[in-house]
Amino acid sequence: MPTDDTLPVWLVDDDPDVRESLSQWLEVSDLAVRTFDAATPALEALRHDAPCGVLVSDVKMPGMDGLALLDAVQALEMPPPVVLITGHGDVPMAVAAMQAGCWDFVEKPFAPERLEECVRRALAQRRLALENAHLRQTLRQGDLASRLLGQAPAMVALRRQLETLAPVQANVLVYGETGSGKEVVARCLHDFGPGAEAPFVALNCGALAPELIESELFGHEKGAFTGANRRRIGKLEHASGGTLFLDEVESLPLDAQVKLLRALQEGEVTPLGSNEVRPVTMRVVAAAKADLPTLAREGRFREDLYYRLAITELHLPPLRERREDVATLFGHFCRQAAAVHERDAPEASPALLQALERQPWPGNLRQLRNAATRFVLGLEIPGLEENGESELGSLNAQIAAFECALLRAALGRHGGNIQAVMEELELPRRTLNQKMLRHGLRREAFLDPEAPESSDPSDA
Repeated sequence: MPTDDTLPVWLVDDDPDVRESLSQWLEVSDLAVRTFDAATPALEALRHDAPCGVLVSDVKMPGMDGLALLDAVQALEMPPPVVLITGHGDVPMAVAAMQAGCWDFVEKPFAPERLEECVRRALAQRRLALENAHLRQTLRQGDLASRLLGQAPAMVALRRQLETLAPVQANVLVYGETGSGKEVVARCLHDFGPGAEAPFVALNCGALAPELIESELFGHEKGAFTGANRRRIGKLEHASGGTLFLDEVESLPLDAQVKLLRALQEGEVTPLGSNEVRPVTMRVVAAAKADLPTLAREGRFREDLYYRLAITELHLPPLRERREDVATLFGHFCRQAAAVHERDAPEASPALLQALERQPWPGNLRQLRNAATRFVLGLEIPGLEENGESELGSLNAQIAAFECALLRAALGRHGGNIQAVMEELELPRRTLNQKMLRHGLRREAFLDPEAPESSDPSDA
């Protein structure tokens, strides 16, 4: 992270004498300086992410003046503090500049010490802003890794996509099999997005009776239909400002799809039994198990609603396509189950982990979580021994599989700490590396996202 000393002060002035004198003074004061003779090249450098601690600019310049430069800089994602210099004593202009986001306004003639003091305060503020942004990014990445465990390539790519999508309010369509974590992804988009303080509202479209769908989505007034004994706010209105998660969106009847599309297009809802139009705005995260474009071609899903929901799409990998994450996920679910049921978390044997990795897991994470809970409670995991015995293969294959399971179990116990695994298995580093390479084991897949970063030199 840059410090006050490494972030340069940018001087923008069309007068070469002023640029030289001010830059010399600041450099004598142990501050790095970069000079520009016009506003446009300074703005272009900022747009290309050149490091800038504070931007000091004259107001009256040919072409783009200091006020126009201020406005352009304020539109950037992480604008540096801007200090404007003028010799015209224009008080209304100074007030307007401060209201537009100017850090400070220095009037000529001024003592160099006055400008240095102003610049140092602005540099301190800039450093704090950059540190906070870096901390938020670090926490976001760490929290994502703790919620979406695994180092399979598909999971690493998914986390990168979420980091990009979460800050924007675009609708997202999530494809995934049953139990693959679609709601977890939706909550991540909400929690790391701009509407995180607003409600996250989930609705399983496949679990609703057709006659109740409109009431659930749009709400109703008292007496709107038989059984409507009181006024009820619909899910769209409740989620306004936040996120609406529509699971199994392909289950919505076509007439409800039409009304949902209109509500999203117009940004308003009218509860059943009412003529009052209520504004709503939200991010919609829709989840589907079936391919919506295919359903649209078959006339079972509205194509226009699909395009409204699928501003961007995410595809969650099934567990059978990320078997390298099974041991890590099983251990995580075991610790969770042990905490819930107030039990000690038992240690999974290499043979058990090997058998778990061979399972087809049609229920994905949900099924694996259930298996972990049964293991913690001392219950049999259905079908595990039968499947394991039917796929043992030759002696060499069994020995290789057992060696792989031993390595995986040791890596899991020690959270990917290579030095600890070497000591437990009494293996030299080179031999361990070769065996991990042979079995396709990566240290990164076993790192504990909640543990502090290791300082073990052998982990490099």
